Amino acid sequence: MTTFKEIRGTAVQSVSTDPTNPEAGQIWYNNTIGVLKGYKSLGGVWASGGNMGTARQDLGGAGTQTSALGFGGNTGTGTTSSTEEYNGSTWGPGGNLGTARASLAAAGTQTAAVGFGGSPSSFPSPSVGATEEYDGSTWSPGGTMSSGRSYLSGCGIQTAALAFGGFTTGGGRLSATEEYNGSTWGPGGNLATGRSGAGAAGTQTAGLGFGGYESGGPSASNVTEEYDGSTWTAGGNLGTARRNLAGSGTQTSALAFGGATTVKVANTEEYDGSAWTTGGSLTTAREALGGAGTQTLALAFGGNIPPTSTATEEYTDPSFAVQKITTS
Repeated sequence: MTTFKEIRGTAVQSVSTDPTNPEAGQIWYNNTIGVLKGYKSLGGVWASGGNMGTARQDLGGAGTQTSALGFGGNTGTGTTSSTEEYNGSTWGPGGNLGTARASLAAAGTQTAAVGFGGSPSSFPSPSVGATEEYDGSTWSPGGTMSSGRSYLSGCGIQTAALAFGGFTTGGGRLSATEEYNGSTWGPGGNLATGRSGAGAAGTQTAGLGFGGYESGGPSASNVTEEYDGSTWTAGGNLGTARRNLAGSGTQTSALAFGGATTVKVANTEEYDGSAWTTGGSLTTAREALGGAGTQTLALAFGGNIPPTSTATEEYTDPSFAVQKITTS
């Protein structure tokens, strides 16, 4: 029989107190309490972060877990132009959008972001195609999209962004895709399924869209599509169909979290480029939230619980903890 020492190259230590900085996979015997313990992965886990200054839903989100941007959205009494910046623990004020709006999309980083589309006042106000670019302190006008739309999805960077799907003022859900080069928008390949309120991840040439409302379909979709810079093709279906969810990561390493079926959900799923698997659930179920980061270090903020929320959560995968080891 193979022993732990043969596998790890070390014996199981007998100690009076738990190690202060254990390594992944390390095992020890705490002789003070007579318990065998180990330091193991818990998988993906969400933990509370600092609250936003302004409660909001249907907002734009960009950046990373330790350098994120949240802007626009609906406060519950109307749309807002306020921008907030996250440093990994607290949110602070940034420069205001030129036009207050909700249900917009976003791409980029905290210091080089782009926000586009949305509605200047509460739904069902006219959708717009206006674009604004953020330099870390100030928003300035960018190129206008060819079609005004709200509840659209976006990914990429400020100089190479992707916009797809969405909801037109007339009520139709779009399959149209547009590509941004930092100054103007141009046409891209259409989605196979027109939708609004979908999650997004990836880049302009390797994008990912998942979930949402489908045209002529159910109120919540599980469909995933992958973009190669010109064409959308089918990907693996989400385990839980949902709308108004958030996403982060890349086309081959994405995270989907939150949203709603007929009720708000906390479900998280991880994508490997072909299939979705279950991750750790959000502490609080919500939809219409903002998202940022990667698959393994993601950020969820704002949204509707109800009410409209300031709550922020941080995802870590793998997350490690000391666990008691039992035998049967």
